[in-house]
Amino acid sequence: MHLYPVSISLSSFGADYVRAQGQGQLAPLVAQIGASHIELREELFDSFDASALRSAIAAQGLTCVYSSPLELWQPGQTAPNPQLQQALARAVACDAVWLKVSLGFYSSASDLNVLHEQLRGQPVRLLVENDQTAQGGRIDPLVKFFSAVAEQGLPVGMTFDIGNWQWQQQSVSSAALQLGRFVEYIHCKAVQRTAAGKLVATPPELTDLHQWARLFRHMAPGLVRAIEYPLQGADLLAVSQVQVATLAALGRATQEVAHG
Repeated sequence: MHLYPVSISLSSFGADYVRAQGQGQLAPLVAQIGASHIELREELFDSFDASALRSAIAAQGLTCVYSSPLELWQPGQTAPNPQLQQALARAVACDAVWLKVSLGFYSSASDLNVLHEQLRGQPVRLLVENDQTAQGGRIDPLVKFFSAVAEQGLPVGMTFDIGNWQWQQQSVSSAALQLGRFVEYIHCKAVQRTAAGKLVATPPELTDLHQWARLFRHMAPGLVRAIEYPLQGADLLAVSQVQVATLAALGRATQEVAHG
């Protein structure tokens, strides 16, 4: 049976646990639970040792993804965020295949030519994710950005975060329909509202999994799908293995029919 590649966003293990263990030290666990990719989280680094991270990840045969919370475009600025260069350098130092960032304040004045120059020759590919903000979590600005990127041939793809659309009351189905062709990496999480009215990421129910499988039909087959919801339990290994196996098989039958 063909299974799809699964990534683990290390934030899924909880910020306190990740900081206590160290991100490189979690590579064996990620490999044990059956994932092929490990997503490092810049915001969870207390210190950054690229050599140690690279070695730990390579030793487990994992592919590295580097996630940075930076916004690609800043308010009132036409050039990309100057912190992009440092984030690219860190991603390259970790042998990451992708650098994931947020859109930020993209507008018609944003200079894609400057971004193109900064990305020229980079061994890591830039992926822009829909986040939870008004500027970077709504369909319209993202459609405008990715359409312009495609027209100008920039080496930029999309991380499609299934759950994040809810923070801006966006239709995830409409988002998949309009943005699916740009997607290269998928962040998976269900979302529930707490009694206090706060939206939080949760593991998927069966209805969520069915919805995700439908969304995948708007995207290229075989994309890496990432767990970005809490992985917790007395037996963390067993809990995580079940979640990875579920996500790895999701959409298999429908995509084989559609693209078989």
